[in-house]
Amino acid sequence: MELNEIRDRLDKLDTALVEVLAERQQLVHEVARRKALDGAPLRDLRREEDVLTRVVERSRDAGLDPFFMTRLFREIMGQSVRTQEVSAGREQALPGAPLRVGYQGTEGAFSELAGRRYFGPRGVEVSYRGYDTFQEMLEAVHDGELDYGVLPIENTTSGSVTAAYDLLSRMDLALVGEEIQEVDHCLLALEEVPLSRIRRIYSHPVALSQCGRFLGGLRDCHVEAFTDTAMAARRIRDEQDLSQAAIASEEAGRLYGLTIIKRGIQDQPENYTRMVIVAREQATFDRAIPCKTSLMFATRHEEGALLRCLSVLAERHLSMTKLESRPRPRNPWEYLFYVDFEGNLADPNVSGAIQAMTARASFLRVFGSYPARTGAEARQAEPRPQVSVASRADAQPAEPARSPAVLEKKAYTLASRLHRPEDTVIRVEAIEIGGRRPVIIAGPCSVESREQIRACARVVKELGGHVLRGGCFKPRTSPHSFQGLGYEGLDLLVEAGAEVGLPVVTEVMHPADVGPVAEKANILQIGARNMQNFSLLKEVGKVDRPVMIKRGLMASLDEWLGAAEYVLAQGNQMVFLCERGIRTFETSTRNTLDLGAVPVVRELSHLPVIVDPSHALGVSRWVSPLAVAALACGANGLMIEIHPDPEHALSDGPQALTFAMFEALMKRIG
Repeated sequence: MELNEIRDRLDKLDTALVEVLAERQQLVHEVARRKALDGAPLRDLRREEDVLTRVVERSRDAGLDPFFMTRLFREIMGQSVRTQEVSAGREQALPGAPLRVGYQGTEGAFSELAGRRYFGPRGVEVSYRGYDTFQEMLEAVHDGELDYGVLPIENTTSGSVTAAYDLLSRMDLALVGEEIQEVDHCLLALEEVPLSRIRRIYSHPVALSQCGRFLGGLRDCHVEAFTDTAMAARRIRDEQDLSQAAIASEEAGRLYGLTIIKRGIQDQPENYTRMVIVAREQATFDRAIPCKTSLMFATRHEEGALLRCLSVLAERHLSMTKLESRPRPRNPWEYLFYVDFEGNLADPNVSGAIQAMTARASFLRVFGSYPARTGAEARQAEPRPQVSVASRADAQPAEPARSPAVLEKKAYTLASRLHRPEDTVIRVEAIEIGGRRPVIIAGPCSVESREQIRACARVVKELGGHVLRGGCFKPRTSPHSFQGLGYEGLDLLVEAGAEVGLPVVTEVMHPADVGPVAEKANILQIGARNMQNFSLLKEVGKVDRPVMIKRGLMASLDEWLGAAEYVLAQGNQMVFLCERGIRTFETSTRNTLDLGAVPVVRELSHLPVIVDPSHALGVSRWVSPLAVAALACGANGLMIEIHPDPEHALSDGPQALTFAMFEALMKRIG
């Protein structure tokens, strides 16, 4: 076919896609009406998981990328949920009256993108207007010039937007919605130029603070704060200076005809801003919609006053999601507290909580309830793995009988059951280490290339694994062995994990590496040879990252728990242990896997324990039976080495499972 003929066929297919999506949208409205009549919950997470699972299976059969199709259908289903919220009772604009929505900045600003995402499903005409400041925008809402305003309230990297809280405290406005906007900062210029030619960069102060590491690596470049990210992009277009650049969104670059020099330059890859939708009056939402309620209060000047106010939520089993304090205007050394909690004012339990809190506070104002975009009920659905790892509550031991007299004699305190009787559960993104389900950590011994780690990541995800492992800094017996790719390998590991939606774990070997590695990896591993590197243990105890401590080659259980004590004593309570075999007189295996350590340590300590049978045996064909045995002993999870081509692996090839062997193992423990 000629190129024009191919394009004509593509255009017809694109038109057909739009028509199919329009037909789907009509069915979504019917679903919403049916749910309203039946009183059914708005979201059916199991149904969403079924849809995504079928999409993955059919995509694979059709030769399409399952991960791309998953992202596409998540967007489609997210739009469906928003449409159902509107159909289930969200306040509607008057017929024929376009909505007027304001935001701070100019076209292409992240706030405008969030507004379009939020108001798109309403099916009415919306006009958007940018303002120079938050205050101007909120005053326009208050005075009736706008129907709604989009106000950033907090960011996952830079924290709370204190100016927004201060304005809300002074103005009589309500909150009727929220939106989560991913913030992917791009360096934009007139055309593709080397970074060395950039002499001046403009952006909003918050955006500049979020890109500090990237900006700190530039030489002879002046950074200048500007009113807004999109305004900075517009300035680059207007001034036509090749030595200038802006930090803004990809959308801003497209709007102003700029070239993206570098994407994702923010310090933290998971960079999201929570926006609230501000209106003059509160809105009422159907109780079928999972909602969040926001309020502001001040306490009486009495001992325990704050605790008494907040205990109202706990007494009614309402989960608080945000607590912020700000100075109280005209009252030096007094504070206003802002609280978000899961619940709908239409629920008598919530309205009762508000009434009880009013009696305990000196001042209280409710901003309103609105559909939640964060929290357990708002989490994204995941396709079920091809091989699911079933809940193994039966593999978890019953509450062990413990002897306090024995525990009191131990050298460790914080790691002991006497200090914390209940099991520690460590949350890593959506994964719980130490919870009811065993966690499967898998990946290659060493990150060798982008292709290798990406292939491993996809297999781990598709077969039901939870965490991607990969060595970047390798402690090798011989200095002539492969020592790992270092920080280059770390970037490849994080990139592969992000591509498929898996958190990553990697080993740190030197105290100086802890900070930089912790900024990128989700979990830090202390290897067996470093179990008693006390300087390293103290350093990982100071970072806000879970730490996995492997048992030393000849360490006793008390010494192992003593190593955990070093980390816990520095303040980091997110510690779990990994049994990987100890050195004995036996020579037929690489090490001797001490499965007896699992129930003993779980009796002595509240810390989760996982097992690494790969390092224990050193031979891939023996890994599977010991993995099954480890779960039967009550281990909280497994760490398994896999490789696309173990025979040519740069390190520990004999113990790595092929992808087919890993699939067989996952079926066996499923």
